[in-house]
Amino acid sequence: MRANVRNVRYHAIVPIDEWSEEPRYRQLAAILRDRMATDAIPAGGKLPTEVELMDEFGLGRSTVRAAIQVLRDEGLVVARPARGTFRVPTPKQ
Repeated sequence: MRANVRNVRYHAIVPIDEWSEEPRYRQLAAILRDRMATDAIPAGGKLPTEVELMDEFGLGRSTVRAAIQVLRDEGLVVARPARGTFRVPTPKQ
């Protein structure tokens, strides 16, 4: 029987520090924010799924959801039901 293998788009270059006083969801939000700043997640691009982020960082679903909610509250991403979470396109100057 073949194991279920998921494709992960990114590798955790910056691991979550479980000993940090910074909550894990805020650490993940900062990592995703950095990826957006360096265009690893381009404007209008899709963020990795919750499951991909859970697998990549070894976090639970509620932690991943909390991190994405932080980014939503900051206006950096938008969730589209049944399509995913996308980086908000930057306004053209």
